[in-house]
Amino acid sequence: MTRAPAVGVPEELSARVPVEQRGPGLDRDGVRLLVSRGTEVSHHAFGELPGLLRAGDLLVVNTSPTLAAAVDGRAGHARVVVHFSTRGDDGRWAVELREPDGRGTTRARGAVTGLPRARAEGVRGRGCGGLAGTRVRLPGGARMVLEEPLSARGERLWWARVSGVAVPALLREHGRPIRYSYTERDQPLSVYQTVFALPSDDGTGSAEMPSAARPFTARLVAELVSRGVQFAPVRLHTGVASAESHEPPYPERFAVPEASARLINAVRAGDGRVVAVGTTAVRAVESAAGDDGVVRARAGWTDLVVTPERGVRVVEGLLTGLHEPEASHLLMLEAVAGRAAVDRGYEAAVRDRYLWHEFGDVHLLLP
Repeated sequence: MTRAPAVGVPEELSARVPVEQRGPGLDRDGVRLLVSRGTEVSHHAFGELPGLLRAGDLLVVNTSPTLAAAVDGRAGHARVVVHFSTRGDDGRWAVELREPDGRGTTRARGAVTGLPRARAEGVRGRGCGGLAGTRVRLPGGARMVLEEPLSARGERLWWARVSGVAVPALLREHGRPIRYSYTERDQPLSVYQTVFALPSDDGTGSAEMPSAARPFTARLVAELVSRGVQFAPVRLHTGVASAESHEPPYPERFAVPEASARLINAVRAGDGRVVAVGTTAVRAVESAAGDDGVVRARAGWTDLVVTPERGVRVVEGLLTGLHEPEASHLLMLEAVAGRAAVDRGYEAAVRDRYLWHEFGDVHLLLP
């Protein structure tokens, strides 16, 4: 499902800390904004966004909160880090077992061997981090048992059952945000929350920040509203990304409320443009759109993967971070803007030293 890389991204272009920690007087909106209109590229500060949109345009934003989804544990004598991804309808959680790398982050691991096992069928994982029946001890007296792989596509993520404590309470008490090796240090959970995040009733949320919305501040939102730009909230709880293998996204829980569906349809019927803030917002909206392009209120699970072949039915523009060339997210960008526009934009981003990943700069693709 991955596209052929268009450009190579130098390691030094990884954003290692949030922009507000890079110098005095900087706020979240202090990142750079690359704008692609077809194959034409221009360079801006993110604070210029209100002048780049029009009255009547609609920004679709993801309200999912970010969880402190990484928890230390022990499987037998081995130290592991559990990344909690998604809560299933039956109360189990999809998890990934990873190995501490000694630098405060983690790396993928092969099947854990020689560990205590439940009396379940012993199925050896293929680069999966665990075996069916593997028991993991967690803080606060919690216990976790791996039961079965999440998908036939691979065995990186497993359905696991946790006992002794509710997972949301475990994450609040003992979790920390998932952190990858390109970052410099641990950050508080507040750094990973967007201005649009709303607590969910059941304590669930996103394993990883819906990061395209991170540069928005309350002041900038107020300025956009004052200029006639509207906002449509949706929700999609993002699962754990495949940091090494760049797999397509797994099924995720989403909701498009009735009021947002009506607003999106009204904007499409008028002169405004529907611009999704992040690939998560695209997945949610397109999952709620019928073949006729009409968005209807929906909630549940989506397994939709937006590709150039499938195309988009609703979204006309996209504000997103900069993704690695191997990432499956680029297929979604191509579905919105076309491959030529994406390639031209990424060439400009590398040439002009834009910063990558969740603390980096952002890319606005417009018709």
